[in-house]
Amino acid sequence: MQLEKLFRMQQALDQHIEEKHALQNEDLFNRKVLALLVELGELANETRCFKFWSIRPSSEKSVVLEEFVDGIHFILSLGIECGFQNLDYTLEIEPSTVNTTEQFILIYEKVNVFKESKNDIDFKTLLESYLQLGTLLGITYEEMEKAYFTKNEVNYQRQQNNY
Repeated sequence: MQLEKLFRMQQALDQHIEEKHALQNEDLFNRKVLALLVELGELANETRCFKFWSIRPSSEKSVVLEEFVDGIHFILSLGIECGFQNLDYTLEIEPSTVNTTEQFILIYEKVNVFKESKNDIDFKTLLESYLQLGTLLGITYEEMEKAYFTKNEVNYQRQQNNY
């Protein structure tokens, strides 16, 4: 993945939002953590992986992918918030040994660990765990990037339309 490019794009979007909403002097870290947790829940809801009581299948891949990319936006934004956008991101993404539900729970745990430590090792672990989830959901890195680029444009349009 072209993480450097994604970080640059996210940093520009974050700056645009912060300037438009006069948030340059605000500490947005906890709000971004909560936003990530909410997006993670929305993604889980679309996959329906935990809904043992229902026979309805997961939402279409395009819907799942769009929700997944929302999580990438907030993870990158949290990394930028901590100054991690210029680190070496040679990621070690191995196939997950757990099922999708367990991976979601693992990510919730990783978010909380990172929230407390705010260190680069825990950030990288969170990012890797999230990307592992994507592969569990059948999303390729190419699809992740393409969807990120598309959603980034949508987010700018939403700002122009006073979303």
